[in-house]
Amino acid sequence: MYKFDVIVVGGGPSGTCAAIAAARNGARTLLIERYGFLGGMGTAALVGPWMTFHDEAGNQVIQGLGQEIVERLQELGGSPGHVRDTTGYVHTVTPFDAELAKMVYLDLCLESGVELLLHTWVTAAIMEGRCIKGVQVWNKAERQELYADVVIDATGDGDVAAFAGAEFQVGRSSDGLTQPMSLMFVLGNVDLGRVRQYMREHPNEFYEKTHFDLLEGEHLSVNGFYTLLRRAKERGELHLDRDMVLFFQTARPDQVTVNMTRATKIDATDAWQLTKAEIALRRQMMELWRFFQKEIPGFEQTYIVTSGPQAGVRESRRIVGDYVLQASDIVEGVEFPDTISRNAYPIDIHAPDGQGVQTINLQAQSYCLPYRVLLPKGIEGLLVVGRCISCTHETLAAVRTQPSVMALGQAGGTAAALAVQAGQSPREISIEDLQRRLRSQNVLI
Repeated sequence: MYKFDVIVVGGGPSGTCAAIAAARNGARTLLIERYGFLGGMGTAALVGPWMTFHDEAGNQVIQGLGQEIVERLQELGGSPGHVRDTTGYVHTVTPFDAELAKMVYLDLCLESGVELLLHTWVTAAIMEGRCIKGVQVWNKAERQELYADVVIDATGDGDVAAFAGAEFQVGRSSDGLTQPMSLMFVLGNVDLGRVRQYMREHPNEFYEKTHFDLLEGEHLSVNGFYTLLRRAKERGELHLDRDMVLFFQTARPDQVTVNMTRATKIDATDAWQLTKAEIALRRQMMELWRFFQKEIPGFEQTYIVTSGPQAGVRESRRIVGDYVLQASDIVEGVEFPDTISRNAYPIDIHAPDGQGVQTINLQAQSYCLPYRVLLPKGIEGLLVVGRCISCTHETLAAVRTQPSVMALGQAGGTAAALAVQAGQSPREISIEDLQRRLRSQNVLI
């Protein structure tokens, strides 16, 4: 029988950080991942840059393992670190090289003693009553049953929690629709000098908070070209629900990541619908490539460097936990006694059935995430980290970003190790002990 202290399912930013944290805190830890590499949405879907480690005043609110990952990338030349967001939407963004990020995640796992099982899908939860005892997996070799004292669901879609019978919600309360999916892709051979020149000459064509005074010397983030986009759509050259050209300079000087494709009214847990979305999104990518070449100054000779192996998913299942985090909690900056991490990203709702983005800014500089949102109501032995934590549709639009889920993963992995050491359920551990351990790991609470 395969038996571990902690099993983490899903090797995205949250799951990888959870596994590293659990192992570093003394637990024999297995990390299960369906791809042959780690990094989740950042590497499998090319979702970048990371947004954001800082609040609007420039104070860093997410450190710990997330910061360690950034510093490793900087050492490899795979990230410039935290740079100002020239669109003005948030204070900083953190560009990264997806290929080097795969290596950083892998190295940190192996150095920390994490055991890996790649190319493997979890297909069921092994339950004793309402307590999870392990997971059933499939891979090319065989079906296996893997056991652990604590299981962490970091699948993003809440797959393990659903298998375990946990209560969950999907989409907005009015109709169940989720935020759209997007296929990210990278364009190369871009003359960003010409882009900057056009921006200075046509300031009204760009997002109202754009930092035109920071265009020189900073990594470029762009939200605009509104008229050029609208005219192309009116001519029937583009078929997508987007009202802005949005791209970000990568860690490379002549490459940008484009975040514009949209697949709405898709259930990300339904493979038939996912297939439909992937087809539509790749067609949108080809239309956008031609649009950039024809219409956007500096992109005349651009080419597609790469696209995500899969589309990026913003929203699917959300568990119902011991506490459901509300939009008012983060807007007002409510302080919780069981806080395990902080975040400062605003509520950023991509319209589930349209082309706009609704932003709800914070009244406080940052907000807290409580431990209870990681605990599926009525299920023992299971923690959930990542975008499928217990929160509302609106709240998810703020806490789903990669720096945020890195911090959630570190907290969940640390909690799992403490539970194993104490012989307790994750629900029973001392919050004070957990917070003390997180602070010792450079986590800001």
